[in-house]
Amino acid sequence: MRLGINLGYWGAGMDGDNLAVAQEADRLGYDVCWAAEAYGSDAPTVLAWVAAKTERIDVGSAIMQIPARQPAMTAMTAATLDSLTGGRFRLGLGVSGPQVSEGWYGVKFDKPLARTREYVEIVRRAMSRERLTYEGEHWTLPLPDGPGKPIKLTVHPEREHIPLYIAAIGPKNLEQTGEIADGALLIFPSAEHLEETALRHLRAGREKAGLTMDGFDVCPTLPLALGEDVGALADVFRPYTALYVGGMGSRKQNFYNQLAQRMGYEKEAAEIQDKYLAGDKAGAAAAVPHSLIEQTTLLGSVERISERMTAYAEAGVTTLTLAPAGFTLDERLAALRAGVEAMERAGLA
Repeated sequence: MRLGINLGYWGAGMDGDNLAVAQEADRLGYDVCWAAEAYGSDAPTVLAWVAAKTERIDVGSAIMQIPARQPAMTAMTAATLDSLTGGRFRLGLGVSGPQVSEGWYGVKFDKPLARTREYVEIVRRAMSRERLTYEGEHWTLPLPDGPGKPIKLTVHPEREHIPLYIAAIGPKNLEQTGEIADGALLIFPSAEHLEETALRHLRAGREKAGLTMDGFDVCPTLPLALGEDVGALADVFRPYTALYVGGMGSRKQNFYNQLAQRMGYEKEAAEIQDKYLAGDKAGAAAAVPHSLIEQTTLLGSVERISERMTAYAEAGVTTLTLAPAGFTLDERLAALRAGVEAMERAGLA
């Protein structure tokens, strides 16, 4: 099992620290550094900056939002970043959610699976540097009866195949991800529930494509916080968990709430959502079960974190992405180093 880090969103108040965290991860031998985007900082700019200030670590988008860019533009960005970084770029894609897609980008959040499949097909075709033509439900290239003509990408990526990941939560999306992608970006992963909530669906998709799980990167992100008081550490993540389970998307379309339900927290997920959508964010955070936080984070001593890492490796995780937590840069760097130490203690490095 390999280690990665996730810097989250740039502009969240820790920008200078984030670069130091990425550089320390590079020095420690972490495999990949991911950056996110929603409706603030964009991922490609952050990744170009991090790549320019590091030497070895891969950089990846977790995620570049599908409604934000035409697929050919995404192919251009991926090829450019792969060329500039000397083959260190990983392309992570996702449909985002209805509020961002329709409210920020003005793109209808309909048929996300079909849209994702077409998008990936076009991106792969464009990055292969063949003349780009496509006829689908959502995209037709070139446009018919106009001046457009098939064009091929002029940039030469460093590699013939840039790894492509999809952020997936729901069963159908996970199955399609296994079928069409090189890896899956997972959030709120529980080692105890990983098989039924993710892996069996990914495996079904791989089988549909005539493939096995060999070479497929199962890449969940988990916050990591170092300390002796696990209860206090868990409390730090209550607002974070409540935001996703209670406030992401609408009442009918909250993928994280549905995931919590599939993990056995049906009643609790409903309560968290009710309180959050009613404006009671503190009450929503208080309603988050301690066990849910423990199952979806890495908390405590190095020994305890090492045990949890072993559970994730045994469950089928191939790249464990850490979001090192702390109130200061020193605390975040200590968490980063603890991740490496825990891996070594578990014999996974």
